[in-house]
Amino acid sequence: MIFDNLKKVKAFVLDVDGVLTDGRVLVNEDGHQMRSFNIKDGYVLQLAVKRGYPVIIITGGNSKGVVKRLEGLGIKEVHSGISNKMEKLKEILERYNLEFEDILYMGDDMPDLPCMQFAGLATCPSDAIEEVKKVCHYISPVAGGFGAVRDVMEKVLKIQGRWELDHEIRSI
Repeated sequence: MIFDNLKKVKAFVLDVDGVLTDGRVLVNEDGHQMRSFNIKDGYVLQLAVKRGYPVIIITGGNSKGVVKRLEGLGIKEVHSGISNKMEKLKEILERYNLEFEDILYMGDDMPDLPCMQFAGLATCPSDAIEEVKKVCHYISPVAGGFGAVRDVMEKVLKIQGRWELDHEIRSI
């Protein structure tokens, strides 16, 4: 069942906090927030972009550092500070001429639920909340921020025959 879903993925839609990061926020004395990203996730994101997949980030957070990190990986669709993710997702799908069943959505918390309930392949990290796990087609055995995105996206790229070493991609 999940293999059929993997074969149909045309685009990746991801949350940030709790998916690409472990959900923790470090705050320094000046109030600046910092998050930690996984290099393995960074590699697969670059590979997917290079292979022509739309990689779309929709996050409620609003961090310039996060946007800079993701844009540095080649992701052009980084939408931060979004309170209604479903509204933003519908707008993006229309622009790309995609349907809900064409997307893999990875989320971990309540704001992701509306999008996940319609996604062709709803996925989450192992440490997502129970409500999210209940709607998922696949729950990664890996926690958010520790390579869960790599786990899921690698499966798609492999089953679609698009997973291979690319010497032009750096682990950043």
